[in-house]
Formats: sequence, C-alpha cells, structure tokens
Amino acid sequence: MAAAAVVVLVIVVALVVLVASLSIRLVQQYQRGVVFRFGRVLEHIRQPGFQLIIPVADRMVRVSMQTTVIGVPAQGVITRDNVTLTVDAVVYYRVVDPVKALVNVRDYPSAVLQVAQTALRSVIGKADLDTLLRDRDRINAELKTVIDAPTEKPWGLLIERVEVKDVSLPEGMKRSMSRQAEAERERRARVIAADGEFQASRRLADASRAMANTPGAYQLRLLQTVVDVAAEKNSTLVMPFPVELLRFFDRLAGGGREQAGPAGPGATEQGAPGLGPVTESVAAAAADEDGRRPAE
Repeated sequence: MAAAAVVVLVIVVALVVLVASLSIRLVQQYQRGVVFRFGRVLEHIRQPGFQLIIPVADRMVRVSMQTTVIGVPAQGVITRDNVTLTVDAVVYYRVVDPVKALVNVRDYPSAVLQVAQTALRSVIGKADLDTLLRDRDRINAELKTVIDAPTEKPWGLLIERVEVKDVSLPEGMKRSMSRQAEAERERRARVIAADGEFQASRRLADASRAMANTPGAYQLRLLQTVVDVAAEKNSTLVMPFPVELLRFFDRLAGGGREQAGPAGPGATEQGAPGLGPVTESVAAAAADEDGRRPAE
C-alpha cells in the first residue's frame, strides 16, 4: 500500500507540473500577450508578468513592443529633373496594436520593408535633385507620411521615423556639381573683393576731403608714413615727396611771375613796394638803363 501511495503521489505531482507548464506563461516587460482560444482571438491583451491560460484550449503569442529598425536597400531612382540616383533609407517603427499586427498582416516586418521600398521610389521620383540634397527634412517627413498611411490603422504599426541615409550620384554629375560649386565660390569671391574695393574707395574719398580741408594733415600723414617705414628697421629709407608740396611751389612760382611782370618796360613805380630788396635794385637798374638809351 505504501508503494502504491508513493506511485500515486508521484503521478499527481507529475500531472501538476505538466498542467502548470502548459498553463503558466511569462510575458516580458517589452512584450504583450495575445491569446487565441480555439483559434479565436481574445480581446484581453495579457500584460507583462505571469499569465495563466487554459491548456490545450488556449495558445498565447508574444508580440514585442520595442522599436524596430529596418534598413531599406539601395534603390535606383530617377528624379523629377531626370537625374539617376541610388538612394537608401532607414525606417523606425513599433507595434501599437498587437492584435492587428498578428491578425491583419502576415510577417509585418517584411510588409513594412516592401512598403518602404515602394514609398522611397515614389517620393524621390517626385522631387528634383536640389530639393533632395537641400531639403532632406521635408523628404523624410513625406516618406514617413506615405509609409505610415497603409500601416498604422490596418496593421497596428506606427512609423516613428524615416530617414534618407545616403544619396549616390553618378561620377559625371559629381564633376558637374563640383565645377558649379567652384564657379559659385569664384563669383562670391569676386563680388566680395569688388565690394571691398568700393568701400575702400569711399573711405579714401572721405579721407581726401578731410585732408583737403586741413592742409596740415598732409604733413602729419607723411610723418606717420615715415614712422611706419622706420619700424621695419630697413637700411634704406624712402621719403615720399607729396604732390601738394609741388603744387605749393607751383603756386609760389606763379605768384612771383605775376609780381615781377610790372618791372618790365611798361611798369610803374607803384608795384615796387611789393618786391624784395634784391628785386627792387634790379628793377631800378633796368629803369635807369631804359632812361639812358633815348639820350644816346
């Protein structure tokens, strides 16, 4: 009897362990459990932790709620301005409705990948090359909208982010774009240089007007130039001769000729007081000589 009792106890324990193994399911924190009872899905979603199901009658499928990243293979695309490109992208998505993800679509990761490839070709084909290279954020937002439309409500998937990862251009197009960029930089450099010359000319014109109103400024500028040259510790010092000094001597010489003019044959004595001592004596000698000539 004792041996029979032990056998019965062992059988009961084995049955309990078997039933427990068939009834207890562990759901991780990042998972949700969908239970099918005789093939029909139950509306209640099992949360993380230990969950009990009816053996044989129930079957529970765990669905990951984590964000999944898939890479879209490189696609050959022709843009709106007839440029052939090779574009690849990356898609971030997650499950928001486990029941729809299991019931409405089979192998939803592959389905998302196919939708992403189709959307990538469609969106890039509607944009031109400049928009694709310059406004990448708008292209990414449009891709997200196109991929999210057939996947969110029917399949229970949420497209969190879509990004164009790489754009490969033909070698001829790369050379053309490099020449264009170089020409644009050359144009900007010339415009900046011309603008600098224009501003410098205006400043020089203002400086010349200020120095013209103050004659002593020329001498101060000359001395400043000498100081700048001497600071270089050169063995030879070049002294620039200002043009204003030449104009000053020219005016002085012109004034001297005007004053010496009345000392000629038709001159009168009224102009003599304005001459220097040497000039007065020369003028008197010339007058005496003219006075003696008629007597001879």
